[in-house]
Amino acid sequence: MDETHKKILQRNRVELVTVLDPAKLCDRLLEKGVFTQDMIDEIQSAGTTRRDQARQLVRDLETRGSRAFPLFLECLRETGQQSLAELLQNGAPAVTLQPATPTKLEIQPLPIFCLCLLCTDVCATAPNGEQLRPKPPGRIRRDSIQNYKMDASPCGHCLIINNMEFDPQTVLSNRKGSNIDCEKLERRFKALNFVVEVKTNLKQRQIKCELSALSKKDHSQYDCCVVIILSHGTEVNHNRFPGAVYGVDGLYIPVQHITNYLNGQHCPSLQGKPKLFFIQACGGDEKDTGFEVSPDEIDASFGGIDDQTDAIPMSSSSDSLSLSDEVDARATLPTPSDILVSYSTFPGYVSWRDTQAGSWYVETLDRILEENGSTDDLVTMLMMVNNEVSQNSAKGLYKQMPGSFNFLRKRLYFQTQAQ
Repeated sequence: MDETHKKILQRNRVELVTVLDPAKLCDRLLEKGVFTQDMIDEIQSAGTTRRDQARQLVRDLETRGSRAFPLFLECLRETGQQSLAELLQNGAPAVTLQPATPTKLEIQPLPIFCLCLLCTDVCATAPNGEQLRPKPPGRIRRDSIQNYKMDASPCGHCLIINNMEFDPQTVLSNRKGSNIDCEKLERRFKALNFVVEVKTNLKQRQIKCELSALSKKDHSQYDCCVVIILSHGTEVNHNRFPGAVYGVDGLYIPVQHITNYLNGQHCPSLQGKPKLFFIQACGGDEKDTGFEVSPDEIDASFGGIDDQTDAIPMSSSSDSLSLSDEVDARATLPTPSDILVSYSTFPGYVSWRDTQAGSWYVETLDRILEENGSTDDLVTMLMMVNNEVSQNSAKGLYKQMPGSFNFLRKRLYFQTQAQ
């Protein structure tokens, strides 16, 4: 955005925050390409009041391109906020929106192929009549996947949020055994050369504050960032990463909002660097009873009698334990790069936790990182975790299937101490 337009927004910020109605503007700004869906989500989750959302909208608007200001004025007029449009227009230089110049495509004629009857090769004739030699059959296989730089010391920040004790006024039970998970992960990521910070029993707004503080840190000297959340969870509408985690006050924050704090737009010093999120929480409250397989295919193990779930009840009927939501199937929207979200369970299903030994997922993840961290990349190790956890059974009946939403561009190998 031009500096002149930025100054106009800054000069009128108080009036904008006081009067602006973001609810009317968001769809228009999205349609005109001023904001992305990520930014709309961030605005809508900026706070419970209209002022909070208006303040975030104006702040984000200043980061957009040269067409953002005049398009914003258009949106104000289209939504009946003419007085604000006139206020901003006064003193602003006239701007004429130029339509995007269409790209001229130069179409080249395709070669004319023919099959010669007197030879075994396929001949190609170029438009100028010259003979084109056929390419040799077969291709050379190339492994172009690179590795992330992971040699900074320390490697990066690791934030662990461990919610164990919930407000009695909520329907959420206390999470016995979560302290065991927290201690394991704290030790493990310290051993992987991360600066680990543990926060316990946070409300929804406190979770947001911690994530915001993490996003504002200077990560330029580090190679990676990790966020681990141990809490109750639930299934929510989403357009990118499914699920949500609860604060101890019974209010939840969607996983896609959690990841937004550290994406390349909101945390520039982490651009191009891996951002890892590990979620030990239920993705819903449906219980997976699994299906029968050949005894030779799997070596089943059984959980203890103290196994509990990290979900809240959504229904009292055993055959309708989760909310069916078609929005959860959308997978065509753009997604931030260099992000991996590892879930303890498949979206919509419960996650099991032993009150004495900790959760299935964390116990397995910790052991796999210890045993294989010096030889295997993260994605390979997470597949190992998926396989082992899938063989467990709670009360001899229920199953659990972890999984990941992986948008990493390279292999990731953790730092490990020399063996």
